[in-house]
Amino acid sequence: RLRRACCSPSLVLPEKAGLPSSRLEAFGEILEELRAGGHRSLVFSQFTDLLDLVQTRLQAAAIPFRRLDGSLSAPARAREVAAFQAGEGEVFLLSLRAGGTGLNLTAADDVFHLDPWWNPAVEDQASDRAHRLGRTRPVTIHRLVAAGTLEERVLDLHAAKRALVADLLKEGPPPKGLDRG
Repeated sequence: RLRRACCSPSLVLPEKAGLPSSRLEAFGEILEELRAGGHRSLVFSQFTDLLDLVQTRLQAAAIPFRRLDGSLSAPARAREVAAFQAGEGEVFLLSLRAGGTGLNLTAADDVFHLDPWWNPAVEDQASDRAHRLGRTRPVTIHRLVAAGTLEERVLDLHAAKRALVADLLKEGPPPKGLDRG
């Protein structure tokens, strides 16, 4: 609930659906700047109801978008990906868990993570959807995080996990606190 509250108060207090969300406001401002520069964006969240809120905003602003979440069949997923890759939609909303393997979304220049996931490798894999062989333009990753909240602790956890993996993969004796037994 704390992580959801960081994204939008209405995710934990549905009866207060009109409360503003600083995260959604910041996302909207950044997205407008990117659109003005001709950029297309992938928007990842693990919360499909957060994607619903973003979708409502995109519709209200008449911004063309595509969406992929766990509710789509495999053929429908393939159609959504093909449409975005072909230039249909400026924004692609994606459930972090619905990505699947082999998903190439190189038509996007920017990737948004609207909420940090516990496992940094999952976020990295999602971002890598736009980084594929043969890509010539740079990709910018945007992580929207509420200062002074549990989300900052999640990012600290990301750093600790990455450091542990780096220690495990380097040559030499095992890291302190780990043994081969």
